Amino acid sequence: MASYLHGFWGLSLSLSLSFVHSTSTASHVYIVYLGHNRHCDPNLISKSHLQLLSSVFASEEEAKRSLLYSYKYSFSGFSAKLNSSQAASLAEMEEVISIFESQVLKLHTTRSWDFMGLILDNTGEVTPVQLAYGDDIVVGIFDTGVWPESESFQEEPSMSPIPSSWKGTCVRGEKFDPQKACNRKLIGARYYVKGFEEEYGPLNASSNREYRSARDFLGHGTHTASTAAGSIAKNASFFGLGRGIARGGAPRARLAVYKICWGKDSDGKCTEADILAAFDDALHDGVDVISASFGESPPLRPFFASNADIGSFHAMQHGVTVVFSGGNDGPEPSLVQNVAPWSICVAASSIDRTFPTEIVVNSDFSIAGESFISTEVKAKLVEAFPYFADGICKYENWMGRKATGRVVLCFSTMGSVKTEEAEAAAKKANASGLIFAEPMTELIAEVDIIPTVRIDIAQGTQLRDYLAQFPRLPIVQLKPSKTSIGKVPAPTVAYFSSRGPSSISPDILKPDITAPGIGVLAAWPPNTPPTLLPSDGRSVKWNFQSGTSMSCPHVSGVVALIKSAHPNWSPAAIRSALMTTAYTRDTSHDSILAGGSMKVSDPFDIGAGHINPMKAMDPGLIYDLKPTDYIFFLRNIGYTQDQINKIILPSPDETERTSCPQAHKITNAFINYPSITVSNLQSTMTIKRTVKNVGQKKNAIYFASVVKPGGVEVVVWPRVLIFSWFKEEVSYYVSLKPLKMSQGRFDFGQIVWSDGFHYVRSPLVVFVNNTHLDSVTHHSSI
Repeated sequence: MASYLHGFWGLSLSLSLSFVHSTSTASHVYIVYLGHNRHCDPNLISKSHLQLLSSVFASEEEAKRSLLYSYKYSFSGFSAKLNSSQAASLAEMEEVISIFESQVLKLHTTRSWDFMGLILDNTGEVTPVQLAYGDDIVVGIFDTGVWPESESFQEEPSMSPIPSSWKGTCVRGEKFDPQKACNRKLIGARYYVKGFEEEYGPLNASSNREYRSARDFLGHGTHTASTAAGSIAKNASFFGLGRGIARGGAPRARLAVYKICWGKDSDGKCTEADILAAFDDALHDGVDVISASFGESPPLRPFFASNADIGSFHAMQHGVTVVFSGGNDGPEPSLVQNVAPWSICVAASSIDRTFPTEIVVNSDFSIAGESFISTEVKAKLVEAFPYFADGICKYENWMGRKATGRVVLCFSTMGSVKTEEAEAAAKKANASGLIFAEPMTELIAEVDIIPTVRIDIAQGTQLRDYLAQFPRLPIVQLKPSKTSIGKVPAPTVAYFSSRGPSSISPDILKPDITAPGIGVLAAWPPNTPPTLLPSDGRSVKWNFQSGTSMSCPHVSGVVALIKSAHPNWSPAAIRSALMTTAYTRDTSHDSILAGGSMKVSDPFDIGAGHINPMKAMDPGLIYDLKPTDYIFFLRNIGYTQDQINKIILPSPDETERTSCPQAHKITNAFINYPSITVSNLQSTMTIKRTVKNVGQKKNAIYFASVVKPGGVEVVVWPRVLIFSWFKEEVSYYVSLKPLKMSQGRFDFGQIVWSDGFHYVRSPLVVFVNNTHLDSVTHHSSI
């Protein structure tokens, strides 16, 4: 009984399949998920997959031709080309847990480590954390591949041999020779293209400008890999901007690259069939951390009808932490992606580095914007109206008049124009440059195809009014950009960063945490233009990128350090350390602001807060979870006990339950998560949490302090937690009682446990939903 096409998902199998396919003759790639492996021999597992698949084909040979991947190492399943009738037949089989069509997912596209407190100063008596840990950790990067010649992927001095536990390999391919590309730093490189080719046809190097190998063309994978675990590289910059020492979060860690995303029209496409094959191999290879900067926009599919959720669940069972990007669909609420409770979801925020760029008109009027301009531009300043219909700076609005020797002033509010649209329009008009005015909450310097300075709407209005004073066009100078550090409060949440609450599991706070994701400088393939546009003739070794794709590997790098320092910690323990030590104040000691608005951020913007690597290494207390602790969550989302037994690996500890009582359904807020979220508080509710003392002092006393959400009474009992050598785990209870009639709003608070040195903070998110109860009471009393 299977699938998001069946059972719990609430639609009959035939209805769901007819929604996906109008006919039974059209074939698509489906993923058939069977749970954990029940056999040790991968060959036997593959044979069982073929046997199952053959049951819906006329012959075994036909079944072989339809098969793309057999997932046989870390979990059981396969991907194959099927029509809707065949998919329906497989879904009815008892051994099948879920079956779903393979979707195409998209990518979520230096100074940051200093900003986060990981200072690379090796002159003192104490070895910096980034150099002290990570040598024994393998970070798996699921992305567009790697440019192995980059400085970021060369061996660190005195790097020890590859860990003996490593089972992976470097696969030969186009312009990728394992003997030259791989070393003690880059110890694994694989690529997966079957799903992509089934979706888009054979990989065509001439039109897609791709490599049939683990070599990266799009640059995204090189950038994220170097951010997570790149080696130390001195004097890195983008045409002199952002100059400094580049390195990953764990520069001593090993890298294994899994190329699952491919270039199509200068965009990264990642098919689920390929991604799940990478999960299967990576867990078998022996990675310790997986960094995955991709996803799909809502509506989100149910858990276990998504490759990311299946792969990360089995990774969690193998003790491997999976870090996902939260998506770039902000700032509207409830669009966050990758929301499974067994993985980490990362938002994006700024650092305290900006790139001020001066605009000077007629030598007597100047304003400063943001840009990455390396060479001064001097031209005449013009408005958009003479060149674009209605002054709307879009490609299709160009009226055919050349803007040669002109810098065009455009507004995002004129026709709702995005920066990249205005750039393309100005480029088509042959302009010398672009000044783009947009809301101040969206001002982010980007690498542009034409010199572009971003200013806010007020500055743009000033500039327009000044320009109107001249009968002749004035001369404007776009000065070279400068690098400024520590002059602006940071962090601020990126306006594009996807916000919570989760649209499918609102009782689990997502995102979990935020990290740098704006203007991140990292390695880049020199054969790939920094803008990816064919007309861009520049070659760079380092490039600026923004997105939750960039914040994700920041967290992955920190996870590698924590895993190295605490090798026995579970993925849940590591996530807890990150969340409970995160901070919510910026460098000016004020509340972190939410980009895209002028308001103070809340947990739906930043999760528990901004990552604090040094504090996370020693969190004091952790909220831990074992695989069996997710059983009632699986029950809540509709899985039977038989299906749960197929999903969860048998525990070596016979005392652990792999079943749960047939009790009434309880909220997912009861999961021992580092945050507490109640999405439907109608009356008094009591929630249990258990914490484990992982501090150096085994005899410790922690005291509670509470910030109550508006209109909610919060009682924590006991108020004091006492730990000893004989009692390292203690439970406490949180009672929530609504004190107001409310509907349609969330309120926020926090619970902090402290021993005077550690401050273990948990966000408290409550949605009081009781006005309908009041109306029912009044109606019944009439």
